[in-house]
Amino acid sequence: MDVIKLTRELGAAIQQDARYLRFSAAREANEKDPELLDLMGQIQLLQMNYQREASKDEPDHEAMAAFEKQFNEVYGTFMANANMQEYEAARHDIDELMNYVMQLLGLCVNGADPATCEPEPHDCGGDCDCCHSDCHH
Repeated sequence: MDVIKLTRELGAAIQQDARYLRFSAAREANEKDPELLDLMGQIQLLQMNYQREASKDEPDHEAMAAFEKQFNEVYGTFMANANMQEYEAARHDIDELMNYVMQLLGLCVNGADPATCEPEPHDCGGDCDCCHSDCHH
């Protein structure tokens, strides 16, 4: 039995899963959305301007605050975009699938029965400060 071959087969199966197909379509929609592309350019420019100001010997804190305010406004618009919201929802679903698969593999590597082992459900109640599960609640 070739583990690498089976892993490639698992990868192909994941790419046929509805969650992956939704994620892939959402990613493609984002890449074709002119509003998102423009907003991303604005975000990158604001980050660059902020970093440039912050790296000066005597940074202008008012200018930095203005860059931060503009960034938050543009980022809010970016995240409110319907394509971005669909992408985030689809990304969450594919992340959950991949976390489950990785937990299942981890159990198997630690000797659990592959046919019956089941990862412990994770319910953090949304408090991500104490959590490292990447669930993004």
